[in-house]
Amino acid sequence: MSAKAPTVRRAYLYKGVGETVGVVTLDGRPERLMIEWPGDDPLDAEGVRGVARVRKIEKAFSSAFVQLPGGQDLILPLRPDMPPLVEGGVVEIEIKTPSRADKSAVARFVADAQGEPRVLAEAPSIEERLHQFVKAGSPTTGDKALLAVEAAEAESMATIFSLPGGGDIAVEPTRALTAIDVDLGAREAGDSKRAARLANMAAINVAARVLRLKGLAGIVVFDLVGRGHDAQALTTAARNAFAPDNPGVGIGAISKFGTLEMIVPRRSPPILDRLLGPDGRANARHVARLVARALEREGRADPGGRLIARCAPAVANAVLAELDEGLAHRLGRRFAIEPDAARAVESFEVSAR
Repeated sequence: MSAKAPTVRRAYLYKGVGETVGVVTLDGRPERLMIEWPGDDPLDAEGVRGVARVRKIEKAFSSAFVQLPGGQDLILPLRPDMPPLVEGGVVEIEIKTPSRADKSAVARFVADAQGEPRVLAEAPSIEERLHQFVKAGSPTTGDKALLAVEAAEAESMATIFSLPGGGDIAVEPTRALTAIDVDLGAREAGDSKRAARLANMAAINVAARVLRLKGLAGIVVFDLVGRGHDAQALTTAARNAFAPDNPGVGIGAISKFGTLEMIVPRRSPPILDRLLGPDGRANARHVARLVARALEREGRADPGGRLIARCAPAVANAVLAELDEGLAHRLGRRFAIEPDAARAVESFEVSAR
């Protein structure tokens, strides 16, 4: 039997107008997508450390609400090995999980503290995080990085993902958990049991990458295909596939209904919170950055032309409010943004005269 080829991770860093985006690929497929925009709350990010004021203690929920200066309320879970907290007192904390659309950020206790609330350490930059994930070499930049970013954005919004050898998985988050349905499809094998086993093994590996890409965590439930599962093999496969998410990964037994339940620690908000609005439709601020990318492309193709972008009013407002100066710096004042009330938020057109 030939040895399994080692996995290859590559890092990409794109600095566009009003955005810094990092991508990590695993064997050529996007695995992580990190996005920063000007105006993001610097205190709402994994790795921020500081001295926070204890605002309120909720003993019934074994939690406290703490606050860094100028920051939002953070949830601090109380543990038996922690010293007793006092409302109005201070404590050193580190942000473990940034806030999500419907959840406050979660902090972890570091130590007792003294003095006034203050920030001790900012969160790592996207470039620093890329070096944490891909230690060798520098991230690829420029046009190749933009291509990697756009591929990662497109895949992060997908629901169905093909499996090597045939079949697919559907990744569907709910408020309570993320469900992963494994479908055998037209996978070929010597017998049905072997086909199911190979599909389930592939599903675990693909799902681990996709969950990191989407920023999904918490309870994860695989609806495995077939019967009579090799629990040891599947558990080992899950342990290996989710190793990059440790510490904190927990793997349950395969149930009599053919489901594999896991817990994966949350360390980043779902990326769709950035790409989509609360209604599940395209986020006008993200589409505004797509417009800016298209204007830059058209500007390079026609260095002397006047550029026109036609887009939905909400997108036009976002371009003018957030990206106008950056575009002018890169392109000069040779572009115009024309609102079109008939266009959907995700629809835009860029042309040159």
